[in-house]
Amino acid sequence: MPFFDVSVPVHTKMPLYPGDPPMKFQFIRRLAHGDTSNNSWMSLGTHTGTHIDAPLHFLEDAAPVDRIPPDALVGPCVLVDAGDAPLVTRDVLRAAGIEKAQRVLVRTTNSAWIAREFRDDFVAFSEDGARYLAEEVRPVLVGIDAPSLDPRGTEGHPAHMAILGSDTIRGAIEWLALGGLEPGPYTMFCGPLRLVGAEAAPCRVLLSRL
Repeated sequence: MPFFDVSVPVHTKMPLYPGDPPMKFQFIRRLAHGDTSNNSWMSLGTHTGTHIDAPLHFLEDAAPVDRIPPDALVGPCVLVDAGDAPLVTRDVLRAAGIEKAQRVLVRTTNSAWIAREFRDDFVAFSEDGARYLAEEVRPVLVGIDAPSLDPRGTEGHPAHMAILGSDTIRGAIEWLALGGLEPGPYTMFCGPLRLVGAEAAPCRVLLSRL
């Protein structure tokens, strides 16, 4: 059974959302220098690369990332291809036939560049697309190959508010790399760091075709 890693690589030159702290990594002990082991140190923001937003990201007193239930992070999912749509709208999602999907991942044109650079004009959810997921599909997890659920500069962050404020959605994965995969059903494993009290955490996301 082949697995597909849909996480972007984490390294010191990786693309970041403007204003996020840089990813830093260095060895503090090296075998080559006579030390007894190789040991390293790193520093990065919780929204670095492929990561999951918990409801706490935009909702005060909501669940942090360590309280996302494990059974929301593993299980069947549907990969939706939004084609060249400039926004992931209600109509785009309805056309994909995801009414009973437990987990929904959305691929856009972002996947052509998401691992290499940041672009201001990335494709994200429209407010009605986010509300369709939150109010009608009602999955436990949502993901997209975008740096953010909302288009850059959107006032009020309506997609974040709809998705993270849902009573069924436990988290939202951003900055996925979904290029080259066939749309359709998969089994998903999402492994975020168990950061106590954090609003988000970097994660590794693996898919296996059903």
